[in-house]
Amino acid sequence: MERGLKNVLVVSLGFLLLFTAYGGLQNLQSSLHSEAGLGVATLGTLYGGVLLSSLCLPPVLIQSLGCKWTIAVSMCGYVAFSLGNFYASWYTLMPTSILLGLGAAPLWSAQGSYLTSLGHAHADKTGRLSKDVVNQYFGLFFLIFQSSGVWGNLISSLVLGQTPTRELVPEEQLASCGARDCLMATTSTNSTQPPSQGLIYTLLGIYTGSGVLAVLLIAVFLEPIDNEQPKKGGEKAPAVWSTLLSTIGLFRDRRLCLLSLLPLYSGLQQGFLSGEYTRSYITCALGIHFVGYVMICFSATDALCSMLYGKASQFTGRVAIYALGAIAHVSCILALLLWSPHPSQRALFFVFAALWGLADAVWQTQNSALYGVLFEKHKEAAFASYRLCEALGFVIAFGYSTALCVSVKLYVLLGVLAVSMVAYGTVEHLEARLPDGMPAARPTAHTEQREVQTAM
Repeated sequence: MERGLKNVLVVSLGFLLLFTAYGGLQNLQSSLHSEAGLGVATLGTLYGGVLLSSLCLPPVLIQSLGCKWTIAVSMCGYVAFSLGNFYASWYTLMPTSILLGLGAAPLWSAQGSYLTSLGHAHADKTGRLSKDVVNQYFGLFFLIFQSSGVWGNLISSLVLGQTPTRELVPEEQLASCGARDCLMATTSTNSTQPPSQGLIYTLLGIYTGSGVLAVLLIAVFLEPIDNEQPKKGGEKAPAVWSTLLSTIGLFRDRRLCLLSLLPLYSGLQQGFLSGEYTRSYITCALGIHFVGYVMICFSATDALCSMLYGKASQFTGRVAIYALGAIAHVSCILALLLWSPHPSQRALFFVFAALWGLADAVWQTQNSALYGVLFEKHKEAAFASYRLCEALGFVIAFGYSTALCVSVKLYVLLGVLAVSMVAYGTVEHLEARLPDGMPAARPTAHTEQREVQTAM
């Protein structure tokens, strides 16, 4: 097997194991720890940690440890979070959620930098276009990674589904489901018998074991990339203050300012899916035991489309794929505004999840590949800014979750999507004016970055 492909597979399988655990556990936080809003507070604190770490930690860790060990060390924060759920309280979940949040930005920045470097190296050897190889690698990664939602939700559904007693949803409740839901998650939307403590411990044990395997897989089998090794001897890693200025200074590039709306929207739409769609549509009309199965449909579609887009972008270009994602999400948002969910329309819940996954795969694969291609020379800072904006989207989504009606949240998504597509189109127009279409080679871009580093 070709060396670059082998390393892509190792990274992908490591993230598959890690997020099989974390993805399933995140979806259950508000249900398992509803007392005094502990679950929601945990998620808010977690993404607040992501915001802080995105400003400065990724370049520090990556240049100190290298991409491989940054990934391995950051994964340990996710394992700690799983362990904290065994004895859930403010004293265990708050520290472990902060630890996870601080590790999330370096984890994803290292992953993006690693795959981008592998793609460029393989393109140099084979004479292919860098953007095609990078797109292919990210497509393969997200094919495997997005399937973690299938396994994580399947595990939780099978383990927690052993609890019997499920009540029918009353007609009065159905009248306030969907876009008409203005309860703002202040009351339970479905009464089912809670799972026993034994079942919860079984689930947490499976999730923790999966996370530990992920760390071991990366530590043992992933190879360091050739053009980046941890600092040795008298070399010092960059100071936190200088990396903070480097990340912020990269926003002097107007392309990054325009593109920052894409990860912001990505965070908003993921927050809506995991919060409002699961609660106000699935749980409200079908019951909480259906959430896992519907989300499996979303994850499976997301995974398959991720691989498809990585291949198709070589022939269609990224503009066509972004257009497909925008059309799919606009259609879903408008339909969700008009739809009154009912148990007799069970198939529609899966259809909407599949369409949402079709669009989400665009933002996941194409956003990462776009950042890797446009900001090759400053990819650590660029991916850090990407995760910062995406985390901001999550924080906003969780922040207004209990303050706005579902219909208002859908209008917010529609507005942000429209603005982000206009901004993306502007960047494509700017890139089309370049003779070779490769922004990394543009002298003015390098001059701006040298000025930023000189000022620090």
